[in-house]
Amino acid sequence: MTHPHHDEIHLELQSAIQRSALLGRPGFLIRRLHQIHCGLFLDETREYNITPVQYSLMTALGTHGEMDQNTLAKEIGMERTTVAEVIPRLEARELLLRRQSTQDKRVKLVKLSRKGLYLLKKMDASVQRAHDRTLEGIAPEYRDQFLLQLIKLVEANNDQSSAPFRLTRDE
Repeated sequence: MTHPHHDEIHLELQSAIQRSALLGRPGFLIRRLHQIHCGLFLDETREYNITPVQYSLMTALGTHGEMDQNTLAKEIGMERTTVAEVIPRLEARELLLRRQSTQDKRVKLVKLSRKGLYLLKKMDASVQRAHDRTLEGIAPEYRDQFLLQLIKLVEANNDQSSAPFRLTRDE
């Protein structure tokens, strides 16, 4: 016997899929939601001229301090080459500082500059508005549940990614 609530959800899902078969495909929905969120993020943060990827990178540095580029890439679940392309742009704006490691001359260390730390803090309210707008289509009492389900999907599938995200502090 099925739960009545489950039946309602199933019917609502089938109705959505009848509108477009794409609405029954998790990959399409995740990509589409990402596009929507990026648009909202850029709308809310336009004055700062920072992309979501740049913001993630700056957030990781703001939270964990100086680190090498490979560790930074793992920290935000991005390809090393993408991180290597983003860093010079932020450095040119004087938001990041880069230096050679004293232990290993091949390693470049990256950290936020004072200007970068200031910008990161200044962006807080705008970024929060973007996150809130992304979730506003979900009733407030279900938003934590939605985020938790996304976290479970990311954690369950993290190892399948070409750029796994650091899930624990001791890796």
